[in-house]
Amino acid sequence: MTNDIAVVIPCFNVGAHIATVIRALPPEIAWIIAVDDCSTDDTAKILRELQQENAKIIYLRHERNQGVGGAMLSGFRKSLELNSAVTIKIDGDNQMDSAYIRQLVRPILQGAADYTKGNRFRDFQALKQMPVIRRIGNLGLSFCIKAASGYWNIFDPTNGFIAISNEMLRTINFGRIHHRFFFESSMLIELYHANCVIQEIPMKARYGLETSALSIAKTLIGFPPRLLFALLRRIILRYYLFDFNVASVYILCGLPLFLFGALYGLVNFIKYGSSHVSAPTGTVVIPTLLIILGFQLLLAAITFDVANYPKKKDTLAST
Repeated sequence: MTNDIAVVIPCFNVGAHIATVIRALPPEIAWIIAVDDCSTDDTAKILRELQQENAKIIYLRHERNQGVGGAMLSGFRKSLELNSAVTIKIDGDNQMDSAYIRQLVRPILQGAADYTKGNRFRDFQALKQMPVIRRIGNLGLSFCIKAASGYWNIFDPTNGFIAISNEMLRTINFGRIHHRFFFESSMLIELYHANCVIQEIPMKARYGLETSALSIAKTLIGFPPRLLFALLRRIILRYYLFDFNVASVYILCGLPLFLFGALYGLVNFIKYGSSHVSAPTGTVVIPTLLIILGFQLLLAAITFDVANYPKKKDTLAST
């Protein structure tokens, strides 16, 4: 590895694990940026002690809790200030194996990707260790994030073990990155608009006694509106402002046909159903045809979109 690698560790009440996480990092890491997000345990004390024995540690503290996204944005800014080549995110709760860091960094240094992330779903044995509720939630949430971000090729979009080239990091609008539980998803959404090439690294996840800070209620209430807005924004920008292609035509024609057919059919269903009179054949056939035609056009647009994510670079940069 190059000596221009920075690791950012968002820390919130991880006093029981942070020393283990930092000491397990590869020796080639140039900077360890530990961002204490206003912890209330002994995290600050431990980090200060670790800083005395390891000159690579840069300690940052938030006076107000800003969430994992807020902590990462502080770490990103510090990494850019240090002019590092690659920035890695690893959590402070010891659920991410730092042995995978070299695999995360390699595609970026080779110029094959701008952003790499872990994928826990390639190893069936490791997947069985994931709690069932978390597994089901991840699968459903992953599909929604794929649609919103446009990265249909990503199998584990909620995985927070990531690495990004600082060249790509400079193109990201930090103002659009969510400060809390939506951080990883908002990163993918913004990276798509930067035409970022993403590569996943298969890895095993660790599931200890720690509980996830993301509650089911927060996910069900907070994620859907944000993902829907991201999807609509992506479609408008990608297919109508920055480009106009066959998928643009499919959506432009298919969506009105499908909606009109569904609405027309529903109105007539209620009308004739409430009057107990059989609907004319044409009243049944017309909305059916409109719905089928609109659905086929939308399906063609989805097929185009699935294949239209940012692809592997044509040329490799020198290592």
